[in-house]
Amino acid sequence: MRVSRRFLTALALLALLHIYIGSRLLPPLPLGTTGLVVGWLAVLASFLMMPLAVFARGGRDQEWSDRLAWIGLTTMGLFSSLFVFTLLRDMVLLIASAFATAPQMLAFTRLTAMATIAIAVLATLIGLFNARRRAAVVDVEVPVANLPAELRGFSIAQISDVHVGPTIKHEYVAAIVDAVNGLDADVIAVTGDVVDGNVPQLAAHVAPLSRLRSRHGTYFVTGNHEYYSGAQAWTKEFERLGMHVLTNQHVVLTHQEHQIVVAGVTDYSAHHFDPKHRSDPVVALRGAPASAAVRILLAHQPRSAEAAAEAGFDLQLSGHTHGGQFWPWNHFVRFQQPFTAGLNRLKNLWVYTSRGTGYWGPPKRFGAPSEITRIRLIPA
Repeated sequence: MRVSRRFLTALALLALLHIYIGSRLLPPLPLGTTGLVVGWLAVLASFLMMPLAVFARGGRDQEWSDRLAWIGLTTMGLFSSLFVFTLLRDMVLLIASAFATAPQMLAFTRLTAMATIAIAVLATLIGLFNARRRAAVVDVEVPVANLPAELRGFSIAQISDVHVGPTIKHEYVAAIVDAVNGLDADVIAVTGDVVDGNVPQLAAHVAPLSRLRSRHGTYFVTGNHEYYSGAQAWTKEFERLGMHVLTNQHVVLTHQEHQIVVAGVTDYSAHHFDPKHRSDPVVALRGAPASAAVRILLAHQPRSAEAAAEAGFDLQLSGHTHGGQFWPWNHFVRFQQPFTAGLNRLKNLWVYTSRGTGYWGPPKRFGAPSEITRIRLIPA
């Protein structure tokens, strides 16, 4: 009952926002009566299509479910931009009304309505192109104090937040794997949110991950979406694919006769799904050799950093934020996470936050490109 009320509330809010967009953009346009009716029908279609993104996954025909999800999620991306730009337009109109005459305002209102729609469509198309192309490789150097000369250039290939699901499938994942293997990394880190769906639905589409190759193996930690999708089943599947799943655990790697600790914690919110999976960097490091040259933590959410710094890690690799995925939401991530993207410092800990290798929800990336990260250690 509680879920139904939440859904109805969300649906009512969605309807009000569509009415707001339609009432602000359609009347100023030179459409005529027929055009205005068509415009409102388009607004209604948007309102009806967006819930498809939620309900499509329950369909028995996977192919049709995915098509409906594509329509609903793409519409969601367009709606988001229309809402933001309509809001900005109203602010501009409010300011302009203090200086312009009535005839000038009439012309300006019409011009800005057309511009708002055009900019929202353009942003959605650019965002779609950015989301669907293979993520670019981003090179990052992390300075580590007292790093032995033999470990200079030690490399970690990080992928995160692929979100295999209704719109991300086998070919998309295979292209990522090919790019990662081309980096010839010493270690591969997969920092959560690989999937959006259960194992029977998506096993064939994550299968290319079994081809990931590096000198010391592939290490995986759970993200919040693994828990939405059945973390226990996915853990077994990822292990079957050859990944080492770190559940508040660590491994000790020997590279050029020096020890490197690679630890991993469960998602920051994991205890809400399984009390035994409470994320704990201290437990993950327990028993690790104090003489190790570098201590690296894989943690899906950047907000694990405070505990990681206290535990004594040198570097934390995270994802989760998508860098905001598309403007202007990148400016709001900081209210939920300490870091939005890139390399940051917290006490003696370096934190690298990936913008993600795929995308979630709308197939759209605008102002926050996806990435495959190649991290190299260098002496501080």
